[in-house]
Amino acid sequence: MTAAKPESLDRVQRGLRQLGPGLITGAADDDPSGIATYSQAGAQYGLNMLWTVVLALPLMVAIQMVSARIGYVTGRGLSENMRDAYPRWVVHVCVGLLVMANTLNLSADIAAMGEALRLLVGGSAHIYAVTFGLLCLVLQVFLPYERYVRWLKWLTLSLFAYVAVVLTLHIDWLAVARAVVWPQLSMDHQVFLTVVAVLGTTISPYLFFWQASQEVEDKKPGVHSAEEVRFHLRRIRTDTVIGMGFSEVVAFCIILGTAATLYAAGVRDVETAAQAAEALRPVAGDFAFLVFGLGIIGTGMLAVPVLAGSAAYAVAGAAGWHGSLSQTLRRGEGRGFYSVIAASTVGGVILCFTPTTAIEELFWSAVINGVVAVPIMAVLMRLASRPDVMGEHVIGRRVRWLGWLATVCMALPVIGLALTWKS
Repeated sequence: MTAAKPESLDRVQRGLRQLGPGLITGAADDDPSGIATYSQAGAQYGLNMLWTVVLALPLMVAIQMVSARIGYVTGRGLSENMRDAYPRWVVHVCVGLLVMANTLNLSADIAAMGEALRLLVGGSAHIYAVTFGLLCLVLQVFLPYERYVRWLKWLTLSLFAYVAVVLTLHIDWLAVARAVVWPQLSMDHQVFLTVVAVLGTTISPYLFFWQASQEVEDKKPGVHSAEEVRFHLRRIRTDTVIGMGFSEVVAFCIILGTAATLYAAGVRDVETAAQAAEALRPVAGDFAFLVFGLGIIGTGMLAVPVLAGSAAYAVAGAAGWHGSLSQTLRRGEGRGFYSVIAASTVGGVILCFTPTTAIEELFWSAVINGVVAVPIMAVLMRLASRPDVMGEHVIGRRVRWLGWLATVCMALPVIGLALTWKS
């Protein structure tokens, strides 16, 4: 006879089962490109960029809840809903820019993973990059969706590496609090550029498309009662709050860790996530270097499929294809969908071999993400407020205000960047 599980353990297990698209989306937000951007912010400005992460959390929660809600309630991806509500050219421009930014992100992430493994064990970074790219592609195409998602959940644990780094450091928490409340910054072009990069890599369009489509994937077919719908909308809220909170805690720790080590040591120029790991070794010791390097590989394995998958969901919806990770090539299904995944991943690997530097790829992907996010967020807010799209499940007043505030907060630094752009 087996002993009954304690009630507290059973509650924990039920709670963990409710975590899914929101948790994976939040974890994928801290990809190697994001790590490089956060590291650069911490190295260049010290504690004075921590406020961006604190500001981004409620805004990120709101817009991701809107995306997930649209996906669950309508049973369709974002680009499918956009195609019905807006002119086709608008959808094609948004999706085209999304795919461009995702491919640049993929390239920077795969290159960072290869470079991180080279730093840890030696060898060729290019060979490792090709291997990582092909491994992510094969797993995404051939591994059954249910098993694939379980592996992605486990990979989120790699992000605790950055929390561990901060726990090994001596931190002046009073100075941290002062910097969050009253940062010492001049509003020049470089500051606007960094803010756009941080917000662009935090509130990224690919996350909107991924989480909405994952809610569609997870939704059981058939008619759902009003009580079931309300239960799942509560589950979406919990999942999203935890996932985005997890993401922003990690981002906060990356900026804080690099500020307390690299900025304090006078290291200002950090261009890649792997370079950040290497720069940490003489300042924070071998443990921080090892943990930071392994975290880059783990987050890359999580983020690359999300980037490629979100591009495929967006293209499939815009083109009118049925795209799903539950489809299998063995039955001849989803050839167009998986072709987009393959093209994005292979394109990212190829870009690793171009003369373009990692910082240039990061810069343009962050700028494109920051710019493209603004109109897409406005479109999502309009969709989520329309009864003809959402029925009785239109977003409430609080989420509506936060969502529009997030859109404005994304637009303002982009406008500031344009006004201070040097000819």
